[in-house]
Amino acid sequence: MLIIVISIYYCYNIIGSDDMLSKEWKDYECLDAGNGEKLERFGNVILRRPDPQAIWNIVTDESWEKVDGHYFRSSKGGGHWEFKNKLPEFWEIKYKDLTFKISPTNFKHTGLFPEQAANWDYMMDKIKSSKRSISVLNLFAYTGGATIACSKAGAKVVHVDASKGMVKWAKENALLSHLEKNPIRFIVDDCLKFVEREIRRGHKYDVIIMDPPSYGRGPSGEVWKFEKNIYNLILKCMEILSDKPLFVLINSYTTGISAIVLENILKLTLLDRFPNGKIKCGEIGLPVTKNNLILPCGIYGRFEVL
Repeated sequence: MLIIVISIYYCYNIIGSDDMLSKEWKDYECLDAGNGEKLERFGNVILRRPDPQAIWNIVTDESWEKVDGHYFRSSKGGGHWEFKNKLPEFWEIKYKDLTFKISPTNFKHTGLFPEQAANWDYMMDKIKSSKRSISVLNLFAYTGGATIACSKAGAKVVHVDASKGMVKWAKENALLSHLEKNPIRFIVDDCLKFVEREIRRGHKYDVIIMDPPSYGRGPSGEVWKFEKNIYNLILKCMEILSDKPLFVLINSYTTGISAIVLENILKLTLLDRFPNGKIKCGEIGLPVTKNNLILPCGIYGRFEVL
């Protein structure tokens, strides 16, 4: 008799009550996923990109060849796009009242993580229902999906990212969503150093959002490593959190980091300070149109005061 035992660390259950699906898109769709790739529709444009989570095998049909753009990963690192149809430099898609600029980049991304729509809905609902003035700090803010959502809901937002190009893109998204008159500060800076300066300045925020990378460098060469720096960053963020915080939200795409890790960190930091708080952690996913599967797209940890 042959017995096969498979042990998998950092695995997750089927999407449950603590997990979120971004399923209210009209301009975006994950058409199919498998064999290490995903097939997506951004507006009228079909893109084929690698995805390290889509490791199950599927039989592909002709739709996988009838794409506008296909990103090929190189065995030496990085990769390149091959376009079968001429695409504009960028185009726009909408999520409810939010508008975003989409453009294929040299590092596979398009300038938007559609799975984050579930978080945007949560942010907007919490801010609107708070019925008070809310100040938001968005760290590692990328092209500003969360910034745009919070601003649209009526919050004052400080948007911080180390990449000058991504901050410029975020400003363009704000214009597309008609938020040019809203109170948004766009800052190019190392996120940890910015928080340390905010501590010295005595500034406080009701909401802190962060989407830290696995590894990165600040504008002056500062090195960020998720496993090494995330706990210290959250401790420092507690010093600029207001006495009546609305929520703290952490996203992570770092391989090997479980949602339980974020839950433990939030318990040891924020829940210790605000014992009447509530923690919710889990996975974020996208529904796959073709076969009703779910494509996992990272984890989140959320803390809110009841």
